[in-house]
Amino acid sequence: MRRSVLAAALVAALLSFAAVSARATAPTFQELEESLTCQCGCGLTVHSCNHLQCGSALPLRDEIRAQMAEGKDKEAILAHFREKYGEKILSSPTTTGFNLAAWITPFLAVAAGGLLIGLMVLRWGRRGEGAEARPAAPPATAASKEHQKILERELERFER
Repeated sequence: MRRSVLAAALVAALLSFAAVSARATAPTFQELEESLTCQCGCGLTVHSCNHLQCGSALPLRDEIRAQMAEGKDKEAILAHFREKYGEKILSSPTTTGFNLAAWITPFLAVAAGGLLIGLMVLRWGRRGEGAEARPAAPPATAASKEHQKILERELERFER
């Protein structure tokens, strides 16, 4: 009994692994359309191109279907389009070479901004601590008392 349960669990695990593997190698038509940029100038993917009878999207869709009919996986189909049309056809840049900067730069910018904000907050916090430690204002001198008297006289004259 125990062996049959173990065997059934093993078969179920193998079948689910096979299904996941098949899913990874057999892309859907929509996945491939989303991976390619329409070349009509709309800036959308082949799947999202909203031009009726688009001179770029329709032939690309036919070409995707032909590549899928040959049984190619997603990577092979995308490699075919990259070789034929250049890297501009891909809807997202590859993660190799200089294109790696397109993936890393936004994260670095956010991290640098967070670091800058953190440093500014620390700096402002230290300024507040320094204000408490400052000595009191120096006592008034004879010159400042004289200025005070002049100010009072002018204010009295102004109020009249």
